[in-house]
Amino acid sequence: MIRPPSIFADTESDHAVLVRVEGKGEFTNSPCLRDFAEKMIAEGRRAFVVDLKNCPSMDSTFMGTLAGITMRLTDAGGGKLWVINRNHRNTELLDDLGFTALFEEGPAPACGTSAVPLDFVADKATTREVMLEAHEACIQANPNNAEKFKDVLEHLADSARRAK
Repeated sequence: MIRPPSIFADTESDHAVLVRVEGKGEFTNSPCLRDFAEKMIAEGRRAFVVDLKNCPSMDSTFMGTLAGITMRLTDAGGGKLWVINRNHRNTELLDDLGFTALFEEGPAPACGTSAVPLDFVADKATTREVMLEAHEACIQANPNNAEKFKDVLEHLADSARRAK
């Protein structure tokens, strides 16, 4: 079964990069988000707006991917990420990981409106790599998450060893 694209982005605008999530933010679309953000950061883009208006929930991999993007933007020289149109559940999930201060507050910068689907299907190894990076980012962003994700990190490391 081919899944429809769930990550849409405005790649043409000179404004902030817009990423729109359609459906759940989860491990299956996190590789697409990570790779797109890395490409945009490498091209010099420093302002990202992630719109969760049509995203009912997120898993820890997706939230860790957002945290990782924020850290990459900071490392790249002061970039910023806004997470807008959060529903109550998404706000609770981000708060539970201690990510409240991680993303920018206040009005988001202007974005383009020509969001196009990002087509990307990751293989198992890439998905595992992104999951590992995302959970490490959860811990780096908030060390209180270490105990919460200890078992996940062990499982991913074991899975990677078995795959070799």
